[in-house]
Amino acid sequence: MSRSLEEVAATLQVAKLNVEELRSTLQCLTFSDTFTSGDYSLLELDDALCKEIEAGGSLVIRGDKSDHVVVCSQDKTYDMKIADTSNMLLFIPDGKTPDQLPSDQQQLSVTHCKVAGFSSHYWELKRCRPKLRNLKKLLLENPYEGPENERDTSQNIQLYKTEDLLSLIQASYEELLEHLKVIHACSINGFWRLLDFDYEMKLLNHISQLMDSESWSFSRVPLKVCLDELRPLEPEEMIQHCLDCYGKKFTEDDEVLYALDEDKICSATAQMLLQNAVKFNLSEFQEVWQQSVPEGMTARLDQLKGLALVDRTSRPETIFLLKTEDLPEDTQERFNALFSMRAKWTEVDISPYIKDLCAEKQTIGALLTKYARSSVQNGVKLFNSRRPLT
Repeated sequence: MSRSLEEVAATLQVAKLNVEELRSTLQCLTFSDTFTSGDYSLLELDDALCKEIEAGGSLVIRGDKSDHVVVCSQDKTYDMKIADTSNMLLFIPDGKTPDQLPSDQQQLSVTHCKVAGFSSHYWELKRCRPKLRNLKKLLLENPYEGPENERDTSQNIQLYKTEDLLSLIQASYEELLEHLKVIHACSINGFWRLLDFDYEMKLLNHISQLMDSESWSFSRVPLKVCLDELRPLEPEEMIQHCLDCYGKKFTEDDEVLYALDEDKICSATAQMLLQNAVKFNLSEFQEVWQQSVPEGMTARLDQLKGLALVDRTSRPETIFLLKTEDLPEDTQERFNALFSMRAKWTEVDISPYIKDLCAEKQTIGALLTKYARSSVQNGVKLFNSRRPLT
């Protein structure tokens, strides 16, 4: 039943509340005829997400049946988890918040609002890393190996556009595009493709040989001359894509130039040398590696963080390929895999393989404290697993 103004005034008097200290508009609640507890869900948003929605942005729920659901804004990914509350949460479509009510004290008035539903829990969002592991796997289904190796497009070949990847990958739009850039994906005829690694190295070798023949500095590679000289060998867009992957574009006197990244090129060259070997004698590898990189570049072991691991306990010392992207994406599974491979790690060795696991504002040290135990041997701090490994 709806309360009258007299009933409200009497209730306030019994409760010993001073009307002058309250807003003049009182909202009386009654349950609607269609009252339900299962048709509504509440989602808690922080100020940044609220402003994004108010500005016309949107949130997208992403995940397959087997995935833990996430919510994505334009540039961030959030874990979506249920939080229980001891307070009953009422859904009142016509209800007003204090800032929507008149602030001036007028004559007491009563409005009647219908309660459409209730809930004892809500969804809360927590910033998380985008789940990008499957992106490279999808694109490697049909790697680009050069125009002469392209299959007939009339065949049943699975290729992916941006919207296709967004429906399959649990990441925001901007995080997806950024990772496509990181893994050297290329848009070919509107579809995202990964270059076959050997083909990518072939392109890089063409550029390196041209640099050597023209005596160019690797910090000043002219785009136009490079395209003109290599056009008979490879498509222009592939040459420029390779330059974009391994260099930084700049303009000088209206000429487009590229400064090639020494670390990226040395790292890719090392991967090429290591990919077909189980283990490589470290000293022999360093010699061959230095001979293989373009003239003027210096190959250093710190360029291989997250790509290869040195075993200094073996005699002679060895090096082998160990890519971060090949390790499990789940944090505990990642640590299990690393400690199964090597019982004890120095912080220098393990850091490149767990750096990507750090949540927002989380440090590598905090991650190690949570998932590993530390000890000191011969003055060196080592980390081992906190739990027994099966």
